[in-house]
Amino acid sequence: MKGTRLGETKRLPGGSGGDYPPRWGPGAKPLVGLGAKPPRATTKTKVTHYYPELTLGLSLLILAALSLSIGASRLTVWDLLSNDPSQQTLAATIIGEIRLPRTLLAVLTGGSLGLSGAVLQGLLRNPLADPGVIGISATASLGAVLAFYFGLWSVAAGGICGGLLAALLLVTLAGRHASTLTLLLAGVALSSFAVALTALALNLAPSPLAAYEILFWLLGSVADRAWEQVGTAAPFILLGWLLLLRTGRGLSALALGEDVAQTLGIDLRRLRLTAVVGTALCVGASVAVTGSIGFVGLVVPHLLRPLVRHDAHRLLGVSTLGGAVLLLAADLAVRLAAVGQELKLGVATALVGAPFFLWQLLRMRGTP
Repeated sequence: MKGTRLGETKRLPGGSGGDYPPRWGPGAKPLVGLGAKPPRATTKTKVTHYYPELTLGLSLLILAALSLSIGASRLTVWDLLSNDPSQQTLAATIIGEIRLPRTLLAVLTGGSLGLSGAVLQGLLRNPLADPGVIGISATASLGAVLAFYFGLWSVAAGGICGGLLAALLLVTLAGRHASTLTLLLAGVALSSFAVALTALALNLAPSPLAAYEILFWLLGSVADRAWEQVGTAAPFILLGWLLLLRTGRGLSALALGEDVAQTLGIDLRRLRLTAVVGTALCVGASVAVTGSIGFVGLVVPHLLRPLVRHDAHRLLGVSTLGGAVLLLAADLAVRLAAVGQELKLGVATALVGAPFFLWQLLRMRGTP
């Protein structure tokens, strides 16, 4: 090439990155592996690891401490360490008998709704699924209303029996080899029937006061709950958690499709049965002592799914923590915002969850 002497190199036009003359001959540079050092990488890939479990766990501890310190009286957890024996006794009574059961029920109920929502969304492969879709919540509410209506020994026991009855009816209606669509349709039918029977009980209430008490309970709340309700619901809730947390591997495989899941050795019938019974236990027990609280199972898994990179197995534990955090935060909000009569917890969650449900529906349709 003109203007280039032997042994010199010249960059080719166009920025191709090649050299002229070629890498051999009198002016060639030594090859890599014959004494030359390989070029160093100029770019570095930074991997960021985020652990939502840690953040949610710390948030739950902070909210629990606030829940034990906020109430009608100004006593806080620090008053348990007071040098005044009377103040210390009063603080132990108020915190131990009033605030602690309320806090535990909020955590157990929120965790149950968040976990069951994540399981049902993975099972039905629908981001709009929640425990109310398959009729568990409505049937548990019906059982509690009937127990209250007929004056049975325990409203909580009636709600738990209603949830278990819902699981039995779902398995029977869906059949042995039911598909996910069949299970969903059976749940919708069961939910509609339970709502109709609940309305019938309200219509036939012996007095307007009884109807008002039933309706007021159905709005959902963790206020004025005692250790009796905690002891009744906690064993069923924890057993339901144990069953639902075991579905993680199957849900991860099901995300790839039913055929792929069966190829990987997943028993879909057993997976559906475990999910339904686990949901009936934990959600039925929760509804039995708190009333109907909706939209937690819808909102929590949807918000947390991107944080776990859409890992269905990991989402279960995160949704349990997220549901507990959300419901405990909502309970604190209704306590702090109370002017006169306290807002019901189910109403507060519906005010947040209903717009979210509509936004999610529009987003699925592709509407901005």
